[in-house]
Amino acid sequence: MAAKLFIHEFLQQSEFIPVVDVRSPAEFETGHIVGAQNIPLFSNEERAIIGTIYKKQGKTQAILEGLSIVGTKLADFSRKALKIAKDNKLLVYCWRGGMRSASMAWLFEKVGIETFTLDGGYKAYRNEVITSFDKINNLVVVGGYTGSGKTDILIQIKNLNQQVIDLEKIASHKGSTFGALGQAEKQPSSEHFSNLLFTELQKFDFSKPIWVEDESKRIGTIHQPDNFFEKLRDAFLIKVNLSLENRIKRLLTDYGNFEKELLIEAIERISKRLGNEFAKKAIEAIEQNDLETAIAISLHYYDKTYAFGLSKRNNENVYELDLNNLQETRWGQKTIDFYYNLKK
Repeated sequence: MAAKLFIHEFLQQSEFIPVVDVRSPAEFETGHIVGAQNIPLFSNEERAIIGTIYKKQGKTQAILEGLSIVGTKLADFSRKALKIAKDNKLLVYCWRGGMRSASMAWLFEKVGIETFTLDGGYKAYRNEVITSFDKINNLVVVGGYTGSGKTDILIQIKNLNQQVIDLEKIASHKGSTFGALGQAEKQPSSEHFSNLLFTELQKFDFSKPIWVEDESKRIGTIHQPDNFFEKLRDAFLIKVNLSLENRIKRLLTDYGNFEKELLIEAIERISKRLGNEFAKKAIEAIEQNDLETAIAISLHYYDKTYAFGLSKRNNENVYELDLNNLQETRWGQKTIDFYYNLKK
């Protein structure tokens, strides 16, 4: 019988031993332990069939149906597991750490793979993910209006050996209606976003500052975990100030090479919030290759939105830093120095 591991030991061992998720592809897609590979015991359709039988005919009939489904797949499961295993070892989990992971672990051990299962399954992992955000007490947030160079500042800060979380990278979205442009990957689900965030945070020392960009609760299609977002809102915030002219220049560099159709679609997505008349003017400007005007119109909306969000913060935790007369390559160091001088 495969040994069961509690979540902390399971995650520690996952640094050395490959992890296999035996849930259905749909479950895996919604969210999984970061780095896990999927060998589904049942397809999405098969799982639905078994679930229906369980409800209508009971556990025994559901098990019999499951056995008839997987009987022809056992060799294929074994071959996949043997390819994934490292030093003939695997970590395996399902939803609750029940029959699916136990069955697959039994099979894998029959072909010579030493297998460990996760006590409590993916549900235990999710509990660990969500409760971990309650332990964060040292976030430093870099804020500012759209186009203020916050992402570039964080890149510089990271290069100066500070701990940095890139929420937009994890979300595969830059936050605004234009945020999906240029992203190589589709956005994860909100659930898997929190899994990815948890994995990044495990690399850090929570006693030291963790730098992060100010973001709305929603980043594209994902929603940040409630307790993490509360930490973000309550954290020390450095609001960097850059002139409107400089912000427009930066955004022209970021978005000036995208096709007109994509930019127009982005404007159309916020037309009601922007105001139909302003949206119409922005679209006309894009069509006339006047992207500068289109950006200025969009910033009118985004600046109001950010100012409203900023008003919800505790003013005692908000500090302003002017970067207009400073060379861009020095923004990161200036922000770090500004923070540590305030903390003295």
